Amino acid sequence: MIKRKLPTCAIIIVTFNSQKHLAKNLECIHLQAYPVTKIIIVDTGSDDPSYLVPYQQQSNIEVVFAEKFSGFCKGNNIGITKLPENCDYVFFLNPDAFISPSFVRFAIAFLQSQGNQQYGAVSGTVLGYNMEAGQPNGAYDTTGVFRKWYGRWYDRGQGEAYNPGLFLVQEDLDAICGAVFFCRKKALDSAILRDNEVFDSSFYMYKEDIDLSLRLRRKGWKLAFLPQLTAHHCRGWQRNRSQMPRKMRLCSAKNELKVQLQLKAPIPIAYSLCKYAAVK
Repeated sequence: MIKRKLPTCAIIIVTFNSQKHLAKNLECIHLQAYPVTKIIIVDTGSDDPSYLVPYQQQSNIEVVFAEKFSGFCKGNNIGITKLPENCDYVFFLNPDAFISPSFVRFAIAFLQSQGNQQYGAVSGTVLGYNMEAGQPNGAYDTTGVFRKWYGRWYDRGQGEAYNPGLFLVQEDLDAICGAVFFCRKKALDSAILRDNEVFDSSFYMYKEDIDLSLRLRRKGWKLAFLPQLTAHHCRGWQRNRSQMPRKMRLCSAKNELKVQLQLKAPIPIAYSLCKYAAVK
């Protein structure tokens, strides 16, 4: 009897001073009910990268040290170059995101299904997590990214109290949050940019996940919210955007404007232009 080859999955984690979260992140990966072929950690200039040394000794982990302040986009693009040959699925996962044991198995089962071949990427219910308390914070982090008619992009449910009766149905998404972004490799290959970039490095950080989502959709791929996929995310940035450094707010506003220009929708462009001008 011939054994059928299992689809392969690699996980890319971009780190920067991530010592507080990475051990728990990797523990959750090692508890997966489906085997993960390779874990690629790309460090973008941690002040003290010695916390990564123990992981270099593990057979299925490759640690790559990029230039300092390479950023999220370049870090993931470096990770893509380290994928195993003929990799079927790529999971972009933040170091402060903790996936449930069945996450990879359910994601692959959905994407392998004959009726779901038009889907290029999936995500699920991501709840907040308080690392200091060592427990979930009781609120949603994201259940998919959507856009208001006037142009504001938002993570659905973010900050709202968790309700087990909400978001129980599979549905298509406008975009997927980059913290927990599970992709079909074939879909990523179809949306590749110049210099073999998957994430547009000109974004550096912020809205790069929306940009990739839109490129996948333009290539004919659908994005799915699957309620059976669950995870937790600490989310490091300030919820009150006014308290973020101006440089970061400017980067976010500029990138949002770039995304709206791609869509060529006048009202969202005007909305993001005003927002950018206000920060500028």
